[in-house]
Amino acid sequence: MLMRNLFNDDIFNGFFDDFVRPGRETRYTRQLMSTDIKELETGYELHIELPGYKKDDVQAELKDGYLTVTASAKAEDEDAEKGRFVRRERYVGTCSRSFYVGKELKQEDIKARFEDGILKISLPKPEQLKQVEEKKYITIEG
Repeated sequence: MLMRNLFNDDIFNGFFDDFVRPGRETRYTRQLMSTDIKELETGYELHIELPGYKKDDVQAELKDGYLTVTASAKAEDEDAEKGRFVRRERYVGTCSRSFYVGKELKQEDIKARFEDGILKISLPKPEQLKQVEEKKYITIEG
């Protein structure tokens, strides 16, 4: 007899989540790039989990007010003498997340560091950015 429910979970639950669909994150990207955002007095701090990645595998880009973090994982080559993989569950490929941070932020305003599999990004609050005073002229009638 086929058991439809196994431990109160549909046996096909999550099966189709493994296939990448345009505009939809998969369960792998949700797990790989879990993000905590902390508000501080002077700005915000993002902590993005990237377990198993090295600093060289991670990129951050600021474009049109969006901060995009991209991480790439490559497959290890199999060595025939050491054996072959029967099953692989680690993610291989590229994943990314974007955050709208505002158009007033510049690249030099953002600080990032990568340690222990966590990317820590510090962003100033918009009101903390140095505002360049605009010259305003007064019309003199005469």
